[in-house]
Amino acid sequence: MKRLLALMIFVLSLTASFGQKEVPYLSGRVNDDANVLMASTVQKLENLLEAHEDSTSNQIAVLIINSLEGEILEEYSLKVAETWQLGQKENDNGVLLLVALNDRKMRIEVGYGLEGDLTDALSNRIIRNEIAPSFRQQDYDRGIESGVLAIIAAIEGSYVSDQGEQTAISDDLSGIPWYVRLIVGVVFTLVIGTFSYFAFLTKGGAGWFLFLFLLPFYATFPIIIFGFIPAIFLFGLYFFGFLYFKLFYIRTDKGRKWYKAKASSFKSSTRSSGSSWSSGSSSSSFSGGGGSFGGGGSSGSW
Repeated sequence: MKRLLALMIFVLSLTASFGQKEVPYLSGRVNDDANVLMASTVQKLENLLEAHEDSTSNQIAVLIINSLEGEILEEYSLKVAETWQLGQKENDNGVLLLVALNDRKMRIEVGYGLEGDLTDALSNRIIRNEIAPSFRQQDYDRGIESGVLAIIAAIEGSYVSDQGEQTAISDDLSGIPWYVRLIVGVVFTLVIGTFSYFAFLTKGGAGWFLFLFLLPFYATFPIIIFGFIPAIFLFGLYFFGFLYFKLFYIRTDKGRKWYKAKASSFKSSTRSSGSSWSSGSSSSSFSGGGGSFGGGGSSGSW
């Protein structure tokens, strides 16, 4: 019975491991299993990464494969990094740049010791700004070289994206799902749009109070919904549009007539809605050197 149980466990373990993609042999700092890099690029990167390791003890490795073969990118990347044990055991200062060509996916896996320097946000920016643009043009040599140089610069604290802080903000917001943007957009349009309308049609200090009250909302929520550039445009449209309307337009004959008509209809609708609201009821629902990795880094595609 014990032998049968042991046999069953052995068979189950084989079945579980069957179909899993094996971790390639660590043949060097640049492991091009897909054979897409030129020999000169591989040698150049090998020399660069060796010099970096000699001066810092950081171990950076590159792995390019054809396909993940059904594996999950993050899980496979962590498996490779842990199997290779990149980084020194006492420092956990290893980094893996993994590229799966046919899947059009890539990931920067960062060891514990370098997570403070090569943060998830920086890894994301490197993928988006340095590697992905070249990969879209099928220039893998340039993409890998730019990525490696950016990783080293980030560790040294000297990496600055060519696209600046605007790109950093966009990268931080890029993970927001589309349905969250949609929900925020609908709520923003209904709620903030209504209060904006009130601000335009309310005279005196109350109108200016609403104007100032809404400024933080226009400065934050549109970035989540539309992105950085459209949000700046919308904020400027609200800010300067309100000032122009209040200080200049309603002083003209055409503006006074328009304002008078809208204000009267606004007051009547407010009174009618207020009476109906008060009469009803309300309800709502609302090989390395033994380094360790913990999943730090970032993933991307092109």
